[in-house]
Amino acid sequence: MVVGDLAKPGGAEKLIKDAGNVDILVANAALPASGKLDDFSSEEVQRAIRVNFESPILMARALAPKLAKKGEGHLVFISSLSGKVGSPRAALYGATKFGLRGFAFALREDLHASGVGVSIVSPGFVRGAGMWADAEVDPPPMIGTTTPAKVARAVARAIERNRIEITVAPRRQRLAAEFGYRHPELAARVQRRGGAERIASELAAGQSDKR
Repeated sequence: MVVGDLAKPGGAEKLIKDAGNVDILVANAALPASGKLDDFSSEEVQRAIRVNFESPILMARALAPKLAKKGEGHLVFISSLSGKVGSPRAALYGATKFGLRGFAFALREDLHASGVGVSIVSPGFVRGAGMWADAEVDPPPMIGTTTPAKVARAVARAIERNRIEITVAPRRQRLAAEFGYRHPELAARVQRRGGAERIASELAAGQSDKR
């Protein structure tokens, strides 16, 4: 097992170097970065961006040329439905996940002819692990959750089938995310009336020690 600290400058490149011969990258590490932007120190902002956004880019930069030379391999980036729809107390987290999706889509085109695949896996609310479980906060009711096992199966499917993006969430949650992506103003009004700010505040409070 190779351990790295992606929050440190140079940590991403060091991890790829220490890992040695790698054929598949699953960039899953992330900080929750929940809360109002002015509640974060400058150092906390930089840390969240480095772990969630900069490190996956730098790992891909270090690894992609080696995979392209072999003519095979795959890069998987774990985004989120927060990379499609804005929500309260998630400006920083959402920014990293929106950015990660854009990066992966463009990188996929750059690597298309090399034989190297690039995929995004975007989970919805995950029960039993991750930020909601850590914060001991229940996700919004009536919209459903997914499991770590389903996310893992989606990662395997993305690699095997070279899928550009797989969303891992119940159907009603996927539909809500697509609606929010296409109609952000209306989606924001629905969230306000549905108590999203209260739930987001509870999540941010439960995650404040992970900045």
